Amino acid sequence: MRFVIEKMQQIMEKSVSQKLGITPNMSAFLVNAPENFSAEAGLPELDLHSKLAGNFDYIHFFVITQKEFHEKFENLKKHLKSNGFLWVSWPKSNQKETDLNIKTVIKIGYDFGLVESKAISINSIWSALKFTHPIAGKTYKNSYGKLK
Repeated sequence: MRFVIEKMQQIMEKSVSQKLGITPNMSAFLVNAPENFSAEAGLPELDLHSKLAGNFDYIHFFVITQKEFHEKFENLKKHLKSNGFLWVSWPKSNQKETDLNIKTVIKIGYDFGLVESKAISINSIWSALKFTHPIAGKTYKNSYGKLK
């Protein structure tokens, strides 16, 4: 019986790619993704680009420092479709000597004009936060960031 319950729990759990909202054939661009990310996350078949050219449904930015975040985020945002999403992943506490946490990630995203909508755990090392373009006319209230 225990085996059956464990199997049912596994079936009911969503994969990382499902939590990310990834669907087959999305145009995608990955930045600094760990080598095993695609397989570990269970990514479906994507229109995965190796160069940042055009606009994308899904961009995933793995970043360790605030400096790199500031250097690359604005350019990534420029390539995000109006209905697309940009996931930012940073190391969890005590991992990879990061100076990022959820508060700073939200603040930087808002500073560049995107709003957060969902947080997940990628694995034991990486956290992730989903950013999208703000909806016109909607008021966003977040104690960590303000739209400019």
